[in-house]
Amino acid sequence: MGKTLTEKILDDHLVEGELEPGEEIGIEIDQVLTQDTTGTLVWLQFEALGLDEVQTELAAQYCDHQTYQFDFKNTDDHRFLRSAAGTFGAYFSRPGNGICHNVHRENFAAPGKTLLGSDSHTPTPGGLGQLAIGSGGLDVAVAMGGGSYFIEMPEVTEVRLEGELPEWATAKDIILEMLRRLSVKGGVGKIFEYTGPGVESLSAPERMTITNMGTELGATSSIFPSDEQTKDYLERVGRSEAYEPLQPDDDAEYHDSVTIDLAELEPLIAEPSMPDNVVPVREAAGADVDQVMVGSCTNGAYEDILPAAKMLEDQTIDLSTEMIVAPGSKKASEMLAREGWTAELMAAGVNFSEATCGACIGIGHVPGSDSISLRTFNRNFEGRSGIEDDNVYLCSPEVAAASALEGEITDPRDLDDDIEAPGFEMPEAFEGAENDIIDPDEAVDDDLIKGPNIGDVPLKDPLGADIEGSALLKMDDNITTDHIIPATQDILMYRSNIPKLSEFTLSRVDDTFADRSLNADGGFLVAGENYGQGSSREHAALCPMYLGIEGVLAQSFARIHRANLFNFGLLPLEIDEDTYENIDQGDDVEIVDDVAEAVRSGQEEFTIRVNDDWEATGVLDASERERDILAAGGKLSHTKQQYENEGGAAPADD
Repeated sequence: MGKTLTEKILDDHLVEGELEPGEEIGIEIDQVLTQDTTGTLVWLQFEALGLDEVQTELAAQYCDHQTYQFDFKNTDDHRFLRSAAGTFGAYFSRPGNGICHNVHRENFAAPGKTLLGSDSHTPTPGGLGQLAIGSGGLDVAVAMGGGSYFIEMPEVTEVRLEGELPEWATAKDIILEMLRRLSVKGGVGKIFEYTGPGVESLSAPERMTITNMGTELGATSSIFPSDEQTKDYLERVGRSEAYEPLQPDDDAEYHDSVTIDLAELEPLIAEPSMPDNVVPVREAAGADVDQVMVGSCTNGAYEDILPAAKMLEDQTIDLSTEMIVAPGSKKASEMLAREGWTAELMAAGVNFSEATCGACIGIGHVPGSDSISLRTFNRNFEGRSGIEDDNVYLCSPEVAAASALEGEITDPRDLDDDIEAPGFEMPEAFEGAENDIIDPDEAVDDDLIKGPNIGDVPLKDPLGADIEGSALLKMDDNITTDHIIPATQDILMYRSNIPKLSEFTLSRVDDTFADRSLNADGGFLVAGENYGQGSSREHAALCPMYLGIEGVLAQSFARIHRANLFNFGLLPLEIDEDTYENIDQGDDVEIVDDVAEAVRSGQEEFTIRVNDDWEATGVLDASERERDILAAGGKLSHTKQQYENEGGAAPADD
């Protein structure tokens, strides 16, 4: 039996386990990336492990989320990150240089390599044939120290592309079609591998739009073969030496298959407030649009913005609509400026933002109340834009530009005939912005610089025999990490100060939660399906742990957040629908078993007693390694103990 491309790369990096779906495997990591929202904890954890040098082939630290530096705390974080990169041996991308995924694909991504990143959209370079996975920051810290990354072997699903995209349909519409078919939970436990004759018609940047937003399916990763399109892109960014042809075997067997005829696609749009709420643009057409944004790590590259610029040449956007371009990298900004497209956009009434993630997480360009914002981003979770009752739609740059011209949601096929489809155009070479990445050999700092807002990483005690407390908060399905720890600028500045940050825990669900939790003697969170979807930010597990939460009872967990719960010593038990329906907020909850012993012994079913009145079953689906981590009080304590036991060797975490 032949191998899939995913299996080939995993086999080349396999350290432990077998490539059987559902089995835990440990893989070697070639590259790591982190950014300023998650990076401070990554380096603090790296320091806490007693490590002094990065062991992966490459590590890159980006400053891309909070680049406006509204407060000294943000600036201090960036200075600390620069000093950590210099001290431990990582590349440092300066604030304003661009979003980690865009800058990494331009400078470092390579076919056949593994990449682990503390950002959920790390799979972006899958469009180049790199197996890239998002994770919590502690997993990245351990991998940087030479440890394996452990994950449950995903099922590999083939996405067979046939035909070619028609006029006005784009790569964004391909991934929106996937979301329309499969939902935000359709990729949980899976890697999507794109095959078929339609793949050849897509350039590497188009492929990376798809792999970036594959995260919204809940997928572990998404990947394309490395072929002539990959070679062409790497030559244009000046890294032809990184090219390696990679394909699945002709007789590769997949767990499942999805077929998309590209020729049948039309412009699509995700309506509020989930990325899978997808309809044809013509079904949503006519709604007044107050704000349009082109950019983000999904559609913020030069080749994403250029089509919109061509559509707006010698045009003027509607007077009732504000349009902002937020490039994914400074290189994209510089290229557009040198070619005169920035001037064309400005003449049309468009404003420019710094190359940053900011608006995607509610930092800048927050929509007005009772308004519609049309964005080329990857997420439109309720409240993520910075205002609770937002109305954010997701679309391609072409739909965004058409809607800005008309002042209402518009299918570009319905524009006047004098505006032609711009098509997709690659530049001869990607040139510019060469001076904003500091090489480890050119490090500015060789000592850590910690401002007054940067604290230590709190640790949890080892798991005890008795766990009991109130059901402190009951939540619905699809609670995101933005609900658990919002990332708006007034909150994000405390990302390095866990005691302060924890005050905002779940404030978007219940603003009394943090105080109630601190005053309680332990307790539980109760949730429905897909708890913890969205960002990789481990603060969403760390802050509840700091507040005294002992465990989470949920119908199902999102992959990265589930791993983060183990990493910080919180017991994640799956419950059935009846149990969820019958537990009320404020109920007394007790895990009847000797929890520490049950976890260590491999017990799967735990008895949950509620109000001394009725009992239910919670299931712990965990490997032996995860159980050891949980029993130790979290991965930092567990790995540090291993490190010390091995006499100073890099942590193996196995």
